[in-house]
Amino acid sequence: MSKRRKDEVTPPPRRVTQELFTVDENGNTIPTVASPEIKPAKADAAERPEKSVATAPISGGGKNKDDDFKDFGASLVNGGDDEPPIERKAAFVPGGGGPLARVIDGNFLEFASYTICNRAIPTVEDGLKPVQRRILHSLYEKDDGRFIKVANIVGHTMQYHPHGDASIGDALVNLATKGYLIEGQGNFGNIYTGDGAAAPRYIECRLTDLARNEIFNKKTTEFIPSYDGRNKEPLLLPSKLPLLLMLGAEGIAVGLATRILPYNFIELLEAEIAIIQKKPFNILPDFQTGGLLDVSEYEDGVGRITTRARIVPRGANTVVITEIPYGETTESLIVSIEDAARRKKIPVKSIQDATAAEVEIIITLIAGTSVDKAIQALYAFTKCEQKITTQMVVIENNRPCERSVSQILRANVDQLINLLDRELHIRRGELEDARHEKTLVQIFIEERIYKRIEKCTEYNQITEEIRKGFAPFKERLYREITDSDIEMLLQVRIRRISLYDMNKNRDELEAIMAEMAEVDKNIASIKTYAVNYLKNLIKKYKYMEVEVVENEAVDATAKKGSKIPAKKAKPKVKKVTVERFPRRTEIASFSTIEVREITATQLSIMYDRESGFIGGGGKNGDELFKCSPLDKIIVVWPDGRYKLLQAPEDRLFVDKDVVYIGIHDRDKLFTLVYTEDEYPFSCLKRFSFGGAIMNREYNLAPVPAKIRLFVEGTPKQIWIKYKPAKGQRITQKVFNPEEAVGVKGVKAKGKQITSKAIQYISDSETPPRFWDESAATDKGRLI
Repeated sequence: MSKRRKDEVTPPPRRVTQELFTVDENGNTIPTVASPEIKPAKADAAERPEKSVATAPISGGGKNKDDDFKDFGASLVNGGDDEPPIERKAAFVPGGGGPLARVIDGNFLEFASYTICNRAIPTVEDGLKPVQRRILHSLYEKDDGRFIKVANIVGHTMQYHPHGDASIGDALVNLATKGYLIEGQGNFGNIYTGDGAAAPRYIECRLTDLARNEIFNKKTTEFIPSYDGRNKEPLLLPSKLPLLLMLGAEGIAVGLATRILPYNFIELLEAEIAIIQKKPFNILPDFQTGGLLDVSEYEDGVGRITTRARIVPRGANTVVITEIPYGETTESLIVSIEDAARRKKIPVKSIQDATAAEVEIIITLIAGTSVDKAIQALYAFTKCEQKITTQMVVIENNRPCERSVSQILRANVDQLINLLDRELHIRRGELEDARHEKTLVQIFIEERIYKRIEKCTEYNQITEEIRKGFAPFKERLYREITDSDIEMLLQVRIRRISLYDMNKNRDELEAIMAEMAEVDKNIASIKTYAVNYLKNLIKKYKYMEVEVVENEAVDATAKKGSKIPAKKAKPKVKKVTVERFPRRTEIASFSTIEVREITATQLSIMYDRESGFIGGGGKNGDELFKCSPLDKIIVVWPDGRYKLLQAPEDRLFVDKDVVYIGIHDRDKLFTLVYTEDEYPFSCLKRFSFGGAIMNREYNLAPVPAKIRLFVEGTPKQIWIKYKPAKGQRITQKVFNPEEAVGVKGVKAKGKQITSKAIQYISDSETPPRFWDESAATDKGRLI
């Protein structure tokens, strides 16, 4: 047996793709169930398939490796004969729009749709995400008024939610901290400090009265199979509350994200009443953490809000944060304050976190600091002020869409009216059944129809006799007697017949008729009924009574210095009415804090001419000016170069012979006189720097030059003394630069003022020392 050469590689078979996919007459790739039939190699030409555009021949005969591979492929297809191979259809190319690409596209679309509609984005109809809906449904199934272990609810919810216990537990804790639907017992964390909740096995929860009474009704709930088909879960909860705006929502899906701010419950109900009564309304966000809110850039759920912590002075050198912005915790706030203090943005000496049931962050300032300026700096440099942009993406009618607050509220109002109408019609049907049932029982007993069945021996005879017995009283009945009605009559007990109270039955029928009339009235005026329903909700949940223990008073009759201890009065407990859901966030208008103004004198720029360093960290040299670390400075060198730099807090080398250092102001006017290096021509220009790129070098003159004069603004006079030269009659010159040249850009060459060499130049208001009043002078004339 011959050995295979080392460089010989066995190529893989090429029939696989041909067996999986084929190409039809139109060039479309289609999957193949069975392997395509391979014709014998020696078949007649007439029997071979005709060559088409979508075919690719597999040829052989080469001697290199590629040819060997082709020969091998041809031998596989044609059974190893030496005849020319048949022409095969082109192989499937992934990504070319074939079946595999369609499968991937379809799967990705299904995944994106599932993530958007079944995980991350809440629905308008009940305002809940699927995990929240399943948690509430599980709590309702197990509800008996007592607290239940959260671990039990998490486990029960996993029958409906296929994404693990962690997501369920986190969502349940989040709902409990909102305070509307779930009442918690135990450590559910702290919304102020950001501390997490205890493990689910240590904490308990139950539905609140609000949730139990207003978001559940089996008669109006549509149920669908759960993910494994073993249980039934609600498609949507029949919520009569605007839960989406009550709870708020945040979520990130595939290609979509939502951020809906929470609103005050009572204000939402009042807004719904205004919508039904077609009155104007204004609804603004309200946060559990309180704070201040500016809505000048926010309208109807669209735009951006600005939230601030509530900071109050306490003493000369202390401020206290009592409320924090939405989305922040005391920990994140303190970290940002410490970071700003390290960067010397705020004058903080110490920070103490005394937060418990309420927020209390005590900030001690450096002695001599202005409290007002310190508060402004806290807003400017820390997370005490936050800007939040909303994006109200929701699921409505099983499709993602973007809605405003008023649109969501109107949809909630429509659903409320629809649910109330459905409940009234269901109740009316129940009353009709009750009226019919009591009428049947009344006739059955009063007319002694039960006597007709005493001698019946078969069930059919019984039903027939009962129907015959009711025939004379057909006009008193409200509908035809059914088999179920007969079965109900047969179950009337003998005791009930013997002790039957005709008057009681008549009273019950009258009560049913009265309630039916009330239901009909409510159906006819459903909007008025909805307004009354909302007003009753406000009346029921706006206020609540709490018990308050008064301070214990000391017995005033005890003598001073007596060893007998004073008697303490018994504590008194009184009930006080307070708001259950008060507005916590104060609406305010903030003036924009200019950070540059706050730090305008924070940095002192020093220039040491001996070493050539500038910056706020230098100890030697001359102080040039004070500025903010946010300012930019312009540095100009004698050869006409200039550069825009960030105001250096530390030392920065620029050089020993700098002409100008100043705060950059793009519109500030400068006057420049420069002399070209090659020729003694001198030019004058008035300009402003305008915009420039940071740390990029520019030139004030279009050619290599030397700066002779560089001043801010426009001097009244410029005095020039020429260098002495043979035959020179005019030795000096004076002119007004404002009249001589106009203001142009920084790249302009300017106007030539002399072709003679300059010895001295000055911009003083009076004649300088080098000026000779008796010498020949050129006044006001430029070249």
